[in-house]
Amino acid sequence: MTLGPRAVAVVLALGALVVTGCSPDKTQVSPTAGPSDGDAVEVGPSAEATAPSSGDLPAVYEQEVSWSTCDELECATIQVPLDWSDPHGATIDLAINRHPAREADQRIGSLLINPGGPGGSGLDFTESLVARSGDALIDTYDIVGFDPRGVGQSTGVVCGSDAQIDAFYLQDVFVETEAQAQADRERVAEFAAVCEADTGPLIRNIDTVSAARDMDVIRAVLGDDKLHYLGFSYGTWLGSVYAELYPDNVGRVVLDAVADFLRPAEDFALEQARGFEDALTSFLTWCLARSECALTGTVEQARSTVQALLAEAEADPMFTGFDVDLNRNLMETGMVATLYDEAAWEYLNIGLEEVLDQRTGSILFQLANFYLDRDADSGEYLANQTWFFTAINCLDAPEEDNWSIEEIDDFRDLMEQASPTFGRTFVSDTGCEGWPWHADEIITSLDNAATAPQMLVIGTTGDPATPLAWSEDMAERLGAGMVVYEGEGHTAYGRSNQCVTDAVDGFLVDGVMPDSGTRC
Repeated sequence: MTLGPRAVAVVLALGALVVTGCSPDKTQVSPTAGPSDGDAVEVGPSAEATAPSSGDLPAVYEQEVSWSTCDELECATIQVPLDWSDPHGATIDLAINRHPAREADQRIGSLLINPGGPGGSGLDFTESLVARSGDALIDTYDIVGFDPRGVGQSTGVVCGSDAQIDAFYLQDVFVETEAQAQADRERVAEFAAVCEADTGPLIRNIDTVSAARDMDVIRAVLGDDKLHYLGFSYGTWLGSVYAELYPDNVGRVVLDAVADFLRPAEDFALEQARGFEDALTSFLTWCLARSECALTGTVEQARSTVQALLAEAEADPMFTGFDVDLNRNLMETGMVATLYDEAAWEYLNIGLEEVLDQRTGSILFQLANFYLDRDADSGEYLANQTWFFTAINCLDAPEEDNWSIEEIDDFRDLMEQASPTFGRTFVSDTGCEGWPWHADEIITSLDNAATAPQMLVIGTTGDPATPLAWSEDMAERLGAGMVVYEGEGHTAYGRSNQCVTDAVDGFLVDGVMPDSGTRC
């Protein structure tokens, strides 16, 4: 069983809030991940079976890029195959942009970046990353962002009207009987049918392997022999899949906040639920030490207050002053959103203060809307990241039998043990069981990637969405270097300290791997 489209959406919140400064990163919480790398399970043909040989590259590899000025950057649109099982067939648009290296005579090449998601806009991320990176990096690399297939300005996934999106994502949904489980599967299937009607065949072709193959086209048309890459959160999944498919094309690669998609799906979910509960504990400890804290008592008493508020919102949704009342789903989304970065904890404190003093939920509702890329005033969705996230995670999920209600109940018990506050909602529906399609290729090991040049992995001790153990395990699996940021929040580069910046820039610019076990 996997976390469902709505439940997963609750878990993933503001991922790269401080890094991007503009949009939430829904990265990292899909337990739709495949089996562990010890399991010999594949869905569809193997990577070797479908990868075009060097003598049979599709025409998109030979296209020329025509750049135009867009504000402070350069922008272009290239073509990639709609369906990588037919690489010489129909194509779709892929939007890219770049910030050229400031010192042309020192230029190393292009550095492709991805902020996570899945579904985060790389176009939006480029300027933000440039503003936060070290001078040496910006001097020597063209920083290149892209909207992955299905996202943003690339050929996009569409899944109905704003009202249809609201109906699917904003409601409280809890599956507690077999009849409710079947109804939820039908609900997911109906939503998928809307996506297919509005999107066409692309809805079946936005999987991670296809996006990684697109990255190799970007590398080629930019004129780079090797792919230099900096990926965050889900972007680490994308980067490691690329390394598995094209180990000979790997240049200098940094993976920050690893989403360990090779972990068994249930372990992925349980460890992340535990991570968010730990992040809540850190917030409560911080808050109770301040005179302005909305909560009182011990940490456990404050946790009980938060849990009581969630139960209250479930029983009687609270007035927000907007078009939708604050139910448990939206309250939890607003809370979890702030746990991705300690800089956002103040917003959670203010939101809780409003709920406790006035029994209204305007602030938490607006935080939830920010996560959903939804304008709270108009009810309009400003980007398609929310439903793209559902579509790609369900595509990447291995095909499996439906769970019985007894299995769902047992797993919910485990989730509530891992996270007494959030566990119930994190596994509140039937997952992707009603989604009708699965990817042609699912990567189940990284044996090829381990043969690529050494990569650098960054992990954070207090990361709720991608626990430190995931980065440590991936570094060992890849034979990569490892740097640990001792702090709170999700991702490290660009939002932590100079030690992390120096380690990453030193590797990307000078090729110097930090000392083993470096802690910042």
